[in-house]
Amino acid sequence: MAGRTTRYYRKNRAALLVKKKYQKKYDAKKKQKDKRVELTRINRKMKRKGTGKKGDGMDVSHKKNGKTVLEKASKNRARNRSRK
Repeated sequence: MAGRTTRYYRKNRAALLVKKKYQKKYDAKKKQKDKRVELTRINRKMKRKGTGKKGDGMDVSHKKNGKTVLEKASKNRARNRSRK
């Protein structure tokens, strides 16, 4: 079952194109690139340690103390969604 946002963009092609244009611009920013590089570095480190592997459904989750741990992707991405 598709989520509410997915259903909206399927019905509103023009809105989807605007979103894609914005997202492309946002992802090209140096800060975002640096963030992706750092997350990729951590993921590779975890995989080398043997605590994770490609396609295992796990994300690297950042804890409040600054450390990182493996956590189910669905739990990591769902946390704090109501906060703006």
